[in-house]
Amino acid sequence: MFEQIKHSMETIAGVAVYPVVSLSIFFAFFVLLGFWVASYSKNKITEMSNIPFNEKQ
Repeated sequence: MFEQIKHSMETIAGVAVYPVVSLSIFFAFFVLLGFWVASYSKNKITEMSNIPFNEKQ
């Protein structure tokens, strides 16, 4: 089964560009996510972490 998939992937023109594009997208996503987390307000994080304790049932 793997041989069939390998053969199919080798016959597609330009297939080598897809791993580069997907790696670039995932890398950019995680870098942006890291910047977003690092720049998040400490007060907001504390406020959100206390939400379960502040809810009244």
